[in-house]
Amino acid sequence: MASPAAGPAAAALLLLLAFAVAGVLADGSDHRYKSGDPVPLYANKVGPFHNPSETYRYFDLPFCSPEEVKEKKEALGEVLNGDRLVDAPYKLGFRTDYDSKAVCSKRLTKEDVARFRASVAKDYYFQMYYDDLPLWGFIGKVDKGNKLPPSEWKYYLYKHIIFDILYNADRVIEINVHTDQSALVDLTDDTERDVEFLYTVKWKETATPFEKRMEKYSSSSNMPHHLEVHWFSIINSCVTVLLLTGFLATILMRVLKNDFVKYAHDEEAVDDQEESGWKYIHGDVFRFPKNKSLFSAALGTGTQLFALTTFIFLLALVGVFYPYNRGALFTALVVIYALTSGIAGYIATAFYCQLEGTNWVRNLLLTGCLFCGPLFLTFCFLNTVAIAYSATAALPFGTICVIVLIWTLVTFPLLVLGGIAGKNSKSEFQAPCRTTKYPREIPPLPWYRTTVPQMAMAGFLPFSAIYIELYYIFASVWGHRIYTIYSILFIVFIILLIVTAFITVALTYFQLAAEDHEWWWRSFLIGGSTGFFVYGYCLYYYYARSDMSGFMQTSFFFGYMACICYAFFLMLGMIGFRAALFFVRHIYKSIKCE
Repeated sequence: MASPAAGPAAAALLLLLAFAVAGVLADGSDHRYKSGDPVPLYANKVGPFHNPSETYRYFDLPFCSPEEVKEKKEALGEVLNGDRLVDAPYKLGFRTDYDSKAVCSKRLTKEDVARFRASVAKDYYFQMYYDDLPLWGFIGKVDKGNKLPPSEWKYYLYKHIIFDILYNADRVIEINVHTDQSALVDLTDDTERDVEFLYTVKWKETATPFEKRMEKYSSSSNMPHHLEVHWFSIINSCVTVLLLTGFLATILMRVLKNDFVKYAHDEEAVDDQEESGWKYIHGDVFRFPKNKSLFSAALGTGTQLFALTTFIFLLALVGVFYPYNRGALFTALVVIYALTSGIAGYIATAFYCQLEGTNWVRNLLLTGCLFCGPLFLTFCFLNTVAIAYSATAALPFGTICVIVLIWTLVTFPLLVLGGIAGKNSKSEFQAPCRTTKYPREIPPLPWYRTTVPQMAMAGFLPFSAIYIELYYIFASVWGHRIYTIYSILFIVFIILLIVTAFITVALTYFQLAAEDHEWWWRSFLIGGSTGFFVYGYCLYYYYARSDMSGFMQTSFFFGYMACICYAFFLMLGMIGFRAALFFVRHIYKSIKCE
């Protein structure tokens, strides 16, 4: 008989296949052109180079703009990514060369000059898409002279853009953009200026096939130096895992073997010796935890996030998230999260009922809000900040309505269906030992055996296995690097899961050996403690490895990273608890419990 959770899982799998097919066909539209045909060129956004979240519409700066700005219709993921594509003022016909063609002549007012100067001072760049190929460049430059004070710096705007385009037969293969360093507009003083904006287009033939035109964008992360560092981090992590696994396995097996021999001998010898060790708390070790509804909700949500992460990795490995596939990752996250909500409902409610909980409806609502609630509150605050800045990161009202509809019509119903299936599963909690009526008193423990020091010890080892890779991920998400080596990332993820499980098992054993039977919440917190280390790394990255600045960028970075680290905490907490539960059941099955 199929599991009640099979429905949501099957739906998610179908979605995975749909995305895989879409990803294979997505590159592009496969446009073919004849000489002179118009090729779509869209201006996307402008913004400070060091603040990736702080982007604005292209025509927010006083460039040459048409009388009517035509906006391109965008998918959900593109809007979430902050893309706002409009028709660019440049006309780049297929295989049509231009030399210093005028875009427009414009009189820059004092306000226009001041805006351009402020933008150049912040290293503003522009981004465009030509036949779905990305291109970007800086709008100007700052001449700092020979160590001159900032008051004497010169600010210049580029007024002549040069497009170098490669083609193969009837297709566009590559586009590069650079500026004419001799065609500059001095922005240093607040005086009105007449500016003629120009552009040049040069077409060249190439033998590169259309299928390989995206390889240029992923080549930076595949350079030998980067691959060497990546593989070094993998080997380092693997050695860590092998040493840890071997160490733990050897120690635990020897200690457990001695424990089993000792306890078997104790059963045969009838004497009045003092009871001690993990065997003698067998009547309490399966006593259900406090706040069982919250515990079950955290377990369900962690399982859903683990399923989401697994599906995202599968999509990445089959090539869906190739460089600059605009919004694909965001679309996948929203849709797969919605479709996997049934998993959260089923796991949370089934486990809650196993723990003899009665108010399963409240448990289900708590499960639905446990991750979405903080994420929604963070989004509301950050979206308000983006609206105040008039940034493209501010979601339009229509997009917010679409997300609310997805949550209302897909996420919540699947959550309820999963919850009903979990409630009707009628499974009982499998405990090898009976629980006594009254809890045994926990002996006084030294400070280093309390929860917080144990979390600090437990989180450090899994974090050390992933911290090298974290830099590359951060540089991609919060910078302009391109991350394409998903196979390495997947291996690192597997290592992270293994280390988390083993360290949680080891610390749970030491906790039980000290006759502390309240291991349920402890194992979850220990497993999830890596999330706190990742957030600590965020502080280090922001201040030491990046040049981000400003209230908007700072709030976006720390706000959304808090949500990601919280998701890490829930997912790895679930892994830690499941590993500890498996271990505890195993060792108590191996002894005779009265």
